[in-house]
Amino acid sequence: MGKFGQVLTAMVTPFDSNMAVAYDKAAELAAYLVDHGNDGLVVAGSTGEAATLTDEERLKLFETVLAAVGDRAYVIGGTGTNDTAKSVRLTKEAARIGLHGAMLVAPYYNKPSQEGLYRHFAAAAEAAPGLPIIVYNVPGRTGINLLPETVQRLAKMENIVAVKEASGNLEQMSEIIRTTPDDFDLYSGDDALTLPALAIGGCGIISVAGHIVGREIKAMITAFLAGELARARELHLKLLPVYRAMFIATNPTPVKAAVNMLGLAAGDVRLPLVAPGAADLEKIRAEMLKIGLPVKA
Repeated sequence: MGKFGQVLTAMVTPFDSNMAVAYDKAAELAAYLVDHGNDGLVVAGSTGEAATLTDEERLKLFETVLAAVGDRAYVIGGTGTNDTAKSVRLTKEAARIGLHGAMLVAPYYNKPSQEGLYRHFAAAAEAAPGLPIIVYNVPGRTGINLLPETVQRLAKMENIVAVKEASGNLEQMSEIIRTTPDDFDLYSGDDALTLPALAIGGCGIISVAGHIVGREIKAMITAFLAGELARARELHLKLLPVYRAMFIATNPTPVKAAVNMLGLAAGDVRLPLVAPGAADLEKIRAEMLKIGLPVKA
């Protein structure tokens, strides 16, 4: 179920004390995530602070994570920007490096028309014809909604194989599933909507909370697919406060703090983001402790 598995985590980018990318820690975090329930990783996406990464940093992260876990998990490169030409270049580089796929966010700030969105994603797909591509709709970040009819057009391209849907609109998600081919995958882009998305035909989650509860999310999906609906619902409700804690402030600031609390060296966030305040940190820590996570800091 799902070309890239069921649980993928959009991985944070670790930084050292000088705010340089800590590639060794990225490799360690990638291995940890795969060991804890993740079928795949999205590298240098929004949660990976892609907007503040140089192209060189982004490509070296692709290479680092692929070398670390590419033999046992899917590695998807975040190649989307709000510049089509740059997105095309990065997607071609992801194919050259040998990633299993690329994920492109809808262009942010520009607010293109639906035709502009279509041409943007199509240009990247045509530039890397052998590379499976996920399109990513997150209106809260981009200021534009990728409509179901545009996704339907894109799904006709051979290597556009999935959408990450973070509109929060289950009716829109249902319409995408209704109007696209059966082999076109829809991943929830919101942790809290993973179970509802499965119920309407989604295939899994591209997660933030998967950094800390990947195994539990995988168990919930496994229970749902086995017809154990009461168990799936139980796990969903148990995880809901954790999901909320991961978005108590702007992503990825809460989850990066949570990763650090587990004793994994993720470092700080780059400006203009700042770390959560003391009250938010305490709420994050409290929710992690409630479900038995080994908080170390």
